[in-house]
Amino acid sequence: MLLLLLVPLFLRPLGAGGAQTPNATSEGCQIIHPPWEGGIRYRGLTRDQVKAINFLPVDYEIEYVCRGEREVVGPKVRKCLANGSWTDMDTPSRCVRICSKSYLTLENGKVFLTGGDLPALDGARVDFRCDPDFHLVGSSRSICSQGQWSTPKPHCQVNRTPHSERRAVYIGALFPMSGGWPGGQACQPAVEMALEDVNSRRDILPDYELKLIHHDSKCDPGQATKYLYELLYNDPIKIILMPGCSSVSTLVAEAARMWNLIVFVQIPLILVPQLSYGSSSPALSNRQRFPTFFRTHPSATLHNPTRVKLFEKWGWKKIATIQQTTEVFTSTLDDLEERVKEAGIEITFRQSFFSDPAVPVKNLKRQDARIIVGLFYETEARKVFCEVYKERLFGKKYVWFLIGWYADNWFKTYDPSINCTVDEMTEAVEGHITTEIVMLNPANTRSISNMTSQEFVEKLTKRLKRHPEETGGFQEAPLAYDAIWALALALNKTSGGGGRSGVRLEDFNYNNQTITDQIYRAMNSSSFEGVSVAATRRLATTTAPRMTFPGPKQISGLARLWLLGLGFSLGYGSMFTKIWWVHTVFTKKEEKKEWRKTLEPWKLYATVGLLVGMDVLTLAIWQIVDPLHRTIETFAKEEPKEDIDVSILPQLEHCSSKKMNTWLGIFYGYKGLLLLLGIFLAYETKSVSTEKINDHRAVGMAIYNVAVLCLITAPVTMILSSQQDAAFAFASLAIVFSSYITLVVLFVPKMRRLITRGEWQSEAQDTMKTGSSTNNNEEEKSRLLEKENRELEKIIAEKEERVSELRHQLQSRQQLRSRRHPPTPPDPSGGLPRGPSEPPDRLSCDGSRVHLLYK
Repeated sequence: MLLLLLVPLFLRPLGAGGAQTPNATSEGCQIIHPPWEGGIRYRGLTRDQVKAINFLPVDYEIEYVCRGEREVVGPKVRKCLANGSWTDMDTPSRCVRICSKSYLTLENGKVFLTGGDLPALDGARVDFRCDPDFHLVGSSRSICSQGQWSTPKPHCQVNRTPHSERRAVYIGALFPMSGGWPGGQACQPAVEMALEDVNSRRDILPDYELKLIHHDSKCDPGQATKYLYELLYNDPIKIILMPGCSSVSTLVAEAARMWNLIVFVQIPLILVPQLSYGSSSPALSNRQRFPTFFRTHPSATLHNPTRVKLFEKWGWKKIATIQQTTEVFTSTLDDLEERVKEAGIEITFRQSFFSDPAVPVKNLKRQDARIIVGLFYETEARKVFCEVYKERLFGKKYVWFLIGWYADNWFKTYDPSINCTVDEMTEAVEGHITTEIVMLNPANTRSISNMTSQEFVEKLTKRLKRHPEETGGFQEAPLAYDAIWALALALNKTSGGGGRSGVRLEDFNYNNQTITDQIYRAMNSSSFEGVSVAATRRLATTTAPRMTFPGPKQISGLARLWLLGLGFSLGYGSMFTKIWWVHTVFTKKEEKKEWRKTLEPWKLYATVGLLVGMDVLTLAIWQIVDPLHRTIETFAKEEPKEDIDVSILPQLEHCSSKKMNTWLGIFYGYKGLLLLLGIFLAYETKSVSTEKINDHRAVGMAIYNVAVLCLITAPVTMILSSQQDAAFAFASLAIVFSSYITLVVLFVPKMRRLITRGEWQSEAQDTMKTGSSTNNNEEEKSRLLEKENRELEKIIAEKEERVSELRHQLQSRQQLRSRRHPPTPPDPSGGLPRGPSEPPDRLSCDGSRVHLLYK
């Protein structure tokens, strides 16, 4: 088996081409990483086996593949050599975006590629040249840049015959304008628009003009038979037939081979051949039965694989079916029955009806059918669901699978054949599931008509008489448009493109098998860029179905995370900044108190901005490195007592990332430190008393409130994460109480002072600008006393310095005097020694001398 392993984009590319040169080893070759936007095919290995091994054996081959509109440049296959290395490791393998390959060919001309090699990469240039007898329409040069060509693709037009001399080629069409599928309402304008575009081109059927002859088949085989024979037996001869719904296309396709016509169905056409644009019947794929039948509409059986996958996903083992008795639905149901048997699913009850679904719906009710697949046309669908409403076969006990190509509001369309109101029909179809097939080319690139798919829709909408949602066949209109282009290209190739060897289309008649065979071969080889998916990929190639039904709503965990984080920083951050400022101004040393005079408001705002910026940075890194994703936690089934038909499987959606606990730890740790620091600052400033910022105590109380509630709520909500209601209630109450208490603590005192005193002062601004109010008497007095105290301290310091200096001088004089006059014996009377001429009172040291010195 082949298993394609696409390695996630976040894997680190190694080397120039995402390859790493392994070390030689006897075990084989080390697994190498794929290129960016690409993957590696490991033959014969499952995904788990690849994850479990590090080496691959000798002679093992790996193949590079690329995603999207990219191709491998370099070796596409590498082989493990005996020396433990991979082949061609000197040449990297890269996945590069390429430009459309359609520019490398030019009908009736040549293309010259320069500046690159195939495929066309960035910088490649193409030059266009037309063959003789043709001239170029459009730019002659285009350059590839980032996967897009710089100019629309040109085309070669023949020097064509004047319009008056062109020969007419007729197309017969049967458009269902009403009936089971009124697809002609949009498909006919699309066909007419395509004919205008084809006939305006000078490089396609230059000598011919395509003309349309059409009738309304009403999606009724009987009505279609009448018009079919009118088309065949009345002049002019029609070279191709285009029927519109499966029942009509089957009839036309069986008759077409008898007239050498090709049928091409847009839904379904017949050329005598036949080409169809809107027929989905699986029976029409039978080449032996319908040898000249072509269609752009995919088979209805393509819906069945999707239906089976849904049955398996939801564990449904028994289903029932109800169908309209037509070949398209019978063959589709036969295919579904084979597929469900292979999947181990049983079709327990199969009902059908021709025109009245009343009895089959009652039988479904009687058999207690719950999972029901309905296959019928739109008109019959309204009848079925009117009966469904009457039998109450809808609601939570039932699931209906329907076809997706009905009009958007098909159940609201007035229908005289039913007696149910719009509200009743809406109630009956509520909750049904449909599968759809993609019709319109999603790439929105320019088609062969030089229109994008979106431009086609806009142009068609302008031609319609009603709103697209009310117009039948609007989804299939791109197929009808491309059906004409497929026919025109096939006829152009058959006729030789004008001037070349080819057949004359005007020689065609219903007995000319040669021209029919040539048109048939040209049809089989048709391939072009169209506005529909089928034409873009290849004529008659179908696309996978698309399921459309409502899914569960997801909680935006990302928005919740950002709002909580930033809300906390803005709310708590402003209180934290206020208390931090009070602590800085009033608890610092005296020499730093001058800060209060230079602390401007912008500094406080900047502090709050810093806290918010840290949150933004942390959350941004989180989302880039480890983005959030939705996970579902499933609990045990619950069986309600009041309804035995219902089992409840409780599921809880979580928005988490791979390393959720690590990121929450970082986030909670940072916020927790802010909370603890806020508590500390509030405690430190509780004794600060200043009139103009006396609300700092209220701020402190608010910080206590926020911190306590946050420190309790965070761990509790983590513990209760599996109990959604309890966790939500606890977190919500904590947020509400925290916000409410904070507002009360901060603003009620201010409001009371405003009401009782009539005062309202911008205290915060005054405080931030000057450090304290200059208008308050007590604070002004305190400031003046502090200033006077500093001046007195300065004077005292100067006096003390002067006293120290004088004492030093006195000591020096005494020492000098003692050296000049030796000491005398002590006085027998016990007095101090005296100098020879000094009076007794002048020699005493009683402080009077010091007093004189101070004078």
